[in-house]
Amino acid sequence: MIVIGLTGSIGMGKSTTAKMFADAGIPVNDADAVVHDLYRSEAVGPIGKAFPATVNAEGVNREELARQLAENPAKFKELEAIVHPLVRQRELQFLHANRAAESDMVLLDIPLLFEVGAENRVDIVVVVTCDPQIQRARVLARPGMTVEKFDMILARQISDAEKRKKADFLIDTGHGVDAARQRVHEIIAALRAGITSETKDA
Repeated sequence: MIVIGLTGSIGMGKSTTAKMFADAGIPVNDADAVVHDLYRSEAVGPIGKAFPATVNAEGVNREELARQLAENPAKFKELEAIVHPLVRQRELQFLHANRAAESDMVLLDIPLLFEVGAENRVDIVVVVTCDPQIQRARVLARPGMTVEKFDMILARQISDAEKRKKADFLIDTGHGVDAARQRVHEIIAALRAGITSETKDA
């Protein structure tokens, strides 16, 4: 079973691209979706202890957690120490289930793939990219996003240029949805044909 790691900086279109792989029949494990679920289940108790006043009846209050992290970015390490092992546990369950189902390939959607060293857990790295101006416009159009918040997020991610250098395949979402979808199908076909690296733009 080929394990694909999909990553890309904020605003590059990674989530949309992951859905394209899913639509093409590739099982997808979405790390962000897993975190959302953990914030309503296993992670609630530990986060409540480490970050007072961040938990309510529905689970972790993400807005309050984000506010506390903005005030004290050093606490990111503490949050990651709680969340990352739980995410990894879910990931292993996903991989085990798909090996049992004899899937030929799966995709791990990991936003901070390089930052957390997850490239060592995958066979192939696909990086979603686009022009920086397109990225900036997309992100700043999001509800509640500010330039300061955008800059803080970028500061925690390695640069797009560095990610591109480390990629086995690139998907440039700046050419539109149809071109990105075609590129997804090309990558799936290449992997099934035994081609494991083709770092060129879509």
